[in-house]
Amino acid sequence: MASAQDLFDAMPPDRRRKLTDIAREVSLPRETRLFEEGRRADRFWIIRSGKVALDQHVPGRRAAVVETLGRGELLGWSWLFPPYLWHLGAGTTGPVEAVEFDAAVVRDLCESDPVLGRAVYRYVAETVADRLHHTRVRLLDLYGPQGSGPNI
Repeated sequence: MASAQDLFDAMPPDRRRKLTDIAREVSLPRETRLFEEGRRADRFWIIRSGKVALDQHVPGRRAAVVETLGRGELLGWSWLFPPYLWHLGAGTTGPVEAVEFDAAVVRDLCESDPVLGRAVYRYVAETVADRLHHTRVRLLDLYGPQGSGPNI
C-alpha cells in the first residue's frame, strides 16, 4: 500500500520541502464531514492518526461505507483529476490528526516542477491502484464462488 512516506521518499529533499512548506496540521473531531460526493475537491489529507470512513450515496438509504482509511494513508485523490469533484463522501469516525494540502497549490507545484509532479502523480496512481485491487478482492469475497478470492 502506498504510504505518505512513499510520497516523500520519492523526491529529492528540496522538492519534499516544497510540499511540507505548504502543508497544514489539522485536528478533526469525531463525526466531522470532510467532503461530499459530487462537490468540489479542493484539498486532500494524509492521515496521521485516527480513521476516516469513505461513503457512497445510496438513493433512499443512508450512505454506504465503502472503505475506512487510517494512519499514513492518503485521503482524497479527486482533487488531481478534472473536473475536480469528489467521487465519494468522507467523515471521521473518531478524532483525526492529519496533514492538509491545498489542492490548487499542489497542482500548480506539479505543473511547475516535473520532478515533484511525477512523484505526486505516481503516489496517487499507486494509491488508486492499491484501492482498486482491494475493492476487487472484497467483491470476490462477497459475490464470487467460495474460495475464489485471495486471502489478504
